[in-house]
Amino acid sequence: MLPLVSELYGLDGYEISLVQAHVGGRNVAYNCEKEGVGAKIIRIAFLNGRSRNDLLGEVEYIRYLFKHGGSVSDVVSSNKGNLMEEITHNNLTYYVCLFEKAKGKKMVDNNFQYREGVPITEYYYNCGKTLGKLHQLSKEYTPVQRRFSFFDMYNAGFIDKRIPDSLSLLKEKLVELLKSLEKLDRDVESFGMIHFDYNDGNYMIDFDTGQITVYDFDNSCFGWYMFDLATIWWNGEGWIQFEPDVSKRKKFMDDYFKIVLEGYRSETEIEDSMLDMLPLFIKVNLMEYILSAFENMRDNDEELKCEEQLSYVIKCLEDDIPYMGFFHDIYSCEEPFEYEERKI
Repeated sequence: MLPLVSELYGLDGYEISLVQAHVGGRNVAYNCEKEGVGAKIIRIAFLNGRSRNDLLGEVEYIRYLFKHGGSVSDVVSSNKGNLMEEITHNNLTYYVCLFEKAKGKKMVDNNFQYREGVPITEYYYNCGKTLGKLHQLSKEYTPVQRRFSFFDMYNAGFIDKRIPDSLSLLKEKLVELLKSLEKLDRDVESFGMIHFDYNDGNYMIDFDTGQITVYDFDNSCFGWYMFDLATIWWNGEGWIQFEPDVSKRKKFMDDYFKIVLEGYRSETEIEDSMLDMLPLFIKVNLMEYILSAFENMRDNDEELKCEEQLSYVIKCLEDDIPYMGFFHDIYSCEEPFEYEERKI
């Protein structure tokens, strides 16, 4: 289909190459490069589970963020003026979008080294600031094509379908977690469009300026802003995961998240009462991780199994161990976030 996509988006003269897929990826993507012109990314979605309206809601939201100053990779309109093109081929429907490629590198591609001569705390601050800007814009966002909401995806029926019956305690704990969430406020200051996968694999860093540019809103939905903040907290564990002294791990995480929140609050407000729910939303992150893991196994017709990291996360939820066990005896700095494999 690439010749047709190239014609739809005016990509004549671009060198187009396949982007290597990652585990759990749900799209086919291509790099588009042309000398003297900004690089682009083609994304082709074709798997079941995402409707045309959801995909339109995603790109509409991205365009809104970009137009209002959010640091995101803009979606490029086709020659027909559409944010998304729909192509039918061999009785299958494909949804095609083109994005500006974010400037910079991923942190992993820079060997987790930050800008030379600049303290890493700038990065922590910018992570919070960039997210805070997106959340502030979400508080002012009225969609034309509305994306799905958290409970449209995460509910007791979905949990029962995805989690094997042999993990009955896990099912029980996840349903309890949903009941806790159902009691929370969903006002405009706490609940709105969120990224739902805000991590260093989904943004680029301009190592000349420190600017973060966010992409991959494939999981974006209406949810609590605290979910994205809890994701940032989880991401911070990687900087200190090999430290054997739990008190030092605790101090680092407190200092790290304080700087993140300073950046976040430079762009938007969040009530202390919501921040007090950080342990709850770390659990929600773990729930999403578990359900995605089982969904990927089923979608790929793989044998259902709990490898070490999945077993660890499940154990934390089953035993009500807070903060992903990072400050608990279950944690080992020699084998971070691993627990014995579990048969299903």
